[in-house]
Amino acid sequence: MPEMTAQEAAEWGKTLSFEKVWAAFTETDRKFAETAEYSAKVDAKIDRLTETVDKMARRVDRVTANVGGLNLSMGELVETLFAPHLGEKFDAYQYNLRRTFGRVPLYDDTNRLRGEIDILLSNTTVCMAVEIKRRLDKTDQIDEHVKRMRLIHQYPPAEAKGKTLLGAIAAAAVNPDVREYAERSGFFVLELMGEDVRLLEPPHGFKPKEW
Repeated sequence: MPEMTAQEAAEWGKTLSFEKVWAAFTETDRKFAETAEYSAKVDAKIDRLTETVDKMARRVDRVTANVGGLNLSMGELVETLFAPHLGEKFDAYQYNLRRTFGRVPLYDDTNRLRGEIDILLSNTTVCMAVEIKRRLDKTDQIDEHVKRMRLIHQYPPAEAKGKTLLGAIAAAAVNPDVREYAERSGFFVLELMGEDVRLLEPPHGFKPKEW
């Protein structure tokens, strides 16, 4: 955008009034307040998630002391919060996803590891690849899952071969704009609520993408 000359700036300044300037400041303050409120809610939710994960970690420590050899990473602990009864969240779509597999590797035709599915849900005809995030707040996360879905389609694991492939993303905190982007990309979006997970209602006319 070209810079204004001093004369142009002076003429532009004549068009301003106190009311216009005050309205602009008020709108800016409102947007800052909304952003701050959303960030505070996300931070509080992450704190609650961290507290829940810490509790689970302490349980794991107690089990490890008893049986030995059990070693779950923070990522695996977060995923365990989503996995129980996750398939049931899609019952309204008549998918009946009762088989659950965690950390499913993706190998290409040369047996080279190309990626991993956090959670794979399936029945006899449909499977759903679920990506787990602590925060869903960047569209890049959606683009990465799109690439992962293409890999699954190209190199399906045994449980996914010959089945309709769908995708979903679950997170402890979901940014509304990124959620909208995910749904436009054909993904279901789920959000953690305490120790349960809720399938967020898709927009009217939503149709999950089949990969």
